[in-house]
Amino acid sequence: MGSFSIWHWLIVLVVVVLIFGTKKLKNVGSDLGAAVKGFKDGVRDGSTTDAPAPPPQQVTAQKSADSNTVDVEAKTKS
Repeated sequence: MGSFSIWHWLIVLVVVVLIFGTKKLKNVGSDLGAAVKGFKDGVRDGSTTDAPAPPPQQVTAQKSADSNTVDVEAKTKS
């Protein structure tokens, strides 16, 4: 029960090529490469923002004309 030798990996590679074919494996490789490149570009673009995002807008209390509305203050539980 040792590690796989180079011959084991070559046999696995031959079986994979026989099952999928070289054209499909080439397409999978190029798709994977494009995905990795897109991920790297996205990470790079997200980390180079110089201007900080503006703070979120605060909600202001609006007086309602409805007489059924009760206005209360929320308090934190200590």
